[in-house]
This record gives sequence, C-alpha cells and structure tokens, in this order.
Amino acid sequence: MRNIYFILFASLLIVGCNKEPGKGGTSTIKGKVYRYETNSLGQVLDEYYFADRDVYIIYGAEDETYDDKFSTSFDGSYEFNNLTPGSYTLFVYSRCDTCAGGETAVTQSVEVTDKKQVIALEDLITYK
Repeated sequence: MRNIYFILFASLLIVGCNKEPGKGGTSTIKGKVYRYETNSLGQVLDEYYFADRDVYIIYGAEDETYDDKFSTSFDGSYEFNNLTPGSYTLFVYSRCDTCAGGETAVTQSVEVTDKKQVIALEDLITYK
C-alpha cells in the first residue's frame, strides 16, 4: 500500500514540475526588426534596422494577447531571455494600406525545445 502512495506522490510531483512556456527557464529568442520606407507606388525610399520599435511575445499557442514586449536597440535588435521550452509567437506592427486600422501584425512562431537554447530568428520586416 505504501508503494502505491509513493508512486502516486512521485507522479504528481513530476506532472506538477512541467513548466508552461514563459519566464523561468534558460533559453533565449533573439532577432532584429528591419524597416522599408516606401512611397505610394511601392518604391523603396529607404531601408534600415528599426531602433526603438516594440516587439511583442506570446507564451504558448492558445494565447491571443501578448505576455511581454521588448523595445529594439539602436541596431534594431531584440532579445527575450530566461524562457522555458515551449511554443512562442513574436510580432511587430507594420503599415498595411488595405487593413482597417492601417496596421497589421508581422508574426514569427518558434518552438524552444531544450534548456539553454539560443534561437536567432530571421528579421521581422516592417513597412512605413
């Protein structure tokens, strides 16, 4: 009978230790935001890595609101640290001439699969 209680306790302990995506881990997701400035004809007037632009992160696959944000550095870089394994979605807002609000979210999804992982994403491309 004692063995059953021990097995039950050990099982609950293991299940209870599984962390959801979010803070509390040792992994990092990083990248840069790149911006194209275009005219009304779509011709590129200027392009550069975008400083001081908010990048948002969503922990997990089911959430619809962001959990954290990071303002890009002078070189357009951002970094989310101390993440646990799991699914993440990063997004930044960009101009959208056909969208109701004039902006759309540019997203990238990524899966952190291990501890101490550093994932470098492709540039998030925005337009002005």
